[in-house]
Amino acid sequence: MSTVEARYAGAIHFRPRTSVLLALTSLVGVAGFCWPLLIHGRSTVSLAHSADAPWLFVAVLPLLLAVVLGELAEGSLDAKAIALLGILAACGAALRIPSPGVAGFEPVFFLLIPAGRVLGRGFGFVLGAVTIAASALITGGIGPWLPFQMFGAAWMGFGAGCLPAARGRVELVMLAGYAALSALAYGTLLNLWFWPFGAGSSTSFSFAPGAGLAHNLHSFFLFDLTTSLGFDIPRAATNAMLVLLLGHPVLAALRRASRRAAFDVPVVYS
Repeated sequence: MSTVEARYAGAIHFRPRTSVLLALTSLVGVAGFCWPLLIHGRSTVSLAHSADAPWLFVAVLPLLLAVVLGELAEGSLDAKAIALLGILAACGAALRIPSPGVAGFEPVFFLLIPAGRVLGRGFGFVLGAVTIAASALITGGIGPWLPFQMFGAAWMGFGAGCLPAARGRVELVMLAGYAALSALAYGTLLNLWFWPFGAGSSTSFSFAPGAGLAHNLHSFFLFDLTTSLGFDIPRAATNAMLVLLLGHPVLAALRRASRRAAFDVPVVYS
């Protein structure tokens, strides 16, 4: 078996139509994060996301449901894949119970990386969003931040499925590096959703409606560097260490489950 074949063996391959739905879902997420940057200086629109967050949540759920139902109809997903999705989402949600986010300790993201790696980027995308939604129901973490957390985790799982082929220690080091970088990116994204209204209006890194995209991005990165690294770096270190310590057995278990489930073998009724 070639390295390319080994890379995709056992992965759940989504159809082109579903890839379009995933791209559309991601565009909705990007718009949800970035639209305050385009507000005119004299605009009276609220930037607190209290109005748009429920609509963003309402938009992402049908899109994710359409992805799953479309793949069920096309045959790329079956009952075994849905069961595995539920089990992994439940395990990820359970990991959030001992991780209140204090000092960035959040192992809830660890399982998304090997799952996306083994089962494919589409599966990782859906798993990330479902895991965060389920964990919010368990921990009571439902609020305007929830759809933004769902998108951040979904993109983390998606990116894990896009990594190049590798095995053994090289794969673990690559996944650990990705875990650290994606955790930092997640923290940056989550800062972006509340920075326009959370940084005040009188600091050097405050959001200034109408000041221009370049000016506001510069202010945002100053805000991110001065306020968030104390949480983002421990989150990155936690995820990287968990991948290095537990990545090998988790990857092996997922690959064994994927082989036995035979997701890529069509079901033939006799």
